[in-house]
Amino acid sequence: MPATTHSLRPGTDEFAQYYGRYINLIGDTDIVELLATQIHETLETFGALEEEQSNFRYAPGKWTIKEMVGHMVDTERIMAYRALRFARNDQTPLPGFEQDDYVKFGGFEHCRLADLLAEFKVIRDASLRMFNGLEAEAWTRSGVASGNKMSVRALAYIIAGHEQHHRNILREKYLPAMSKT
Repeated sequence: MPATTHSLRPGTDEFAQYYGRYINLIGDTDIVELLATQIHETLETFGALEEEQSNFRYAPGKWTIKEMVGHMVDTERIMAYRALRFARNDQTPLPGFEQDDYVKFGGFEHCRLADLLAEFKVIRDASLRMFNGLEAEAWTRSGVASGNKMSVRALAYIIAGHEQHHRNILREKYLPAMSKT
């Protein structure tokens, strides 16, 4: 059975080198299936934390866990929006976004972790509905964001890899540092 367009890894010409750090976290897989299943592990991992723990920073100047989750929500929204624009063959170059400013002005410190996680699930559900509705040729369409060419397929991999990246940071940096306090 031939691979579907969304089960093929994006080529290195489909994204800026910076995003390789996220794409490389994802193996050869049907990216839509992965997006549908990985959200459950993320919600379970972050959802196991107490509200008080969600205000923890593993080092001065680092985001709190709530800020990290808020960043994950914002990033998925932006990447999915880019994917929609490019899937519809919109060739208007899209600007970048400054993640630190988004976190600084996100107001995440006033949110409950459970509410941020519920929002993340809603955003993922919307992303999945969009990706599931794409025709095969839409997956290889591309556009320019932040001055770089990006394909729809690469954006789906970036969304999944970005989520995995932050789950890894939680496990490798936040949880060990919290156990020392």
